[in-house]
Amino acid sequence: MTLAYWCVLIAILLPYLSTATAKFLGPGYGPRANQDPRAFLSTLEGWRKRANNAQLNGFEVTPAFAAAVIIAHQAGGAEQTLLDQLAVAFIFSRLLYFVCYLADWGPVRSLVWFAGMGLIVALFVVSAS
Repeated sequence: MTLAYWCVLIAILLPYLSTATAKFLGPGYGPRANQDPRAFLSTLEGWRKRANNAQLNGFEVTPAFAAAVIIAHQAGGAEQTLLDQLAVAFIFSRLLYFVCYLADWGPVRSLVWFAGMGLIVALFVVSAS
């Protein structure tokens, strides 16, 4: 298992950090809210709502990252070290994205999102070499 593949697993798990933050770091979530957690999450405001939004974005971007890593490995056009570095950088971008979302730094968050998407594109580009 390469480091880049481990990063795919981390990327799959990262959205759950966001949802745990939204649910458990504030009042109101319990057995009753667990009956319909999506309805509960739709009532959140402030940083907890932003944590839930970060979760949703994580679920949106992870398939593209996973595909890029798998395709990069299969194509074999780049050194494994470079693939690992790009994958680790993507994970760091997602962590920074989460922090920016919680802090309500919209413009910075958008820049970090674009950087993460750039890393996904880079995985494709370096593999084509």
